Amino acid sequence: MKTIALLALAAAAATVSVPAAAQFAKAEDAIEYRQASFFVLGQHFGRIGAMANGKVPFDAKAAQENADIVASMARLPWAAFGPGTDKGAPTKAKPEIWTEQAKYKEHATKLETESVKLAAAAKTGNLDNLKAAFGEAAKTCKACHDAYRNK
Repeated sequence: MKTIALLALAAAAATVSVPAAAQFAKAEDAIEYRQASFFVLGQHFGRIGAMANGKVPFDAKAAQENADIVASMARLPWAAFGPGTDKGAPTKAKPEIWTEQAKYKEHATKLETESVKLAAAAKTGNLDNLKAAFGEAAKTCKACHDAYRNK
């Protein structure tokens, strides 16, 4: 699983270096890309959450590895919210993403910032630091989901 995530991360990072317009031939490609990015991000964020919430034993090494992936993945989905990507495939994205671009970008930037803080906290190897950073990152996710994601 770790290998698959790293391969997905490498492939995603390679595509980010290309201008956004050239990345996606069709709206469906952009939607698939952002959904895959969020899926991988969520999987690794969930593993940290399980430790932070005491559902699984704290493993400092695993927390750090997952937090590093979260910090990397948090930068990826945003290019896939370009014009015309609101339709073309099933999506939970609300139309406000495209009509409130500046506000949505603030949420994206906040997630990127909190993800970097989460990775830094994980590097300390201290569960309390991880819990605090995880809580702030989770609030950021929730705020964006509440505003811009259909249930």
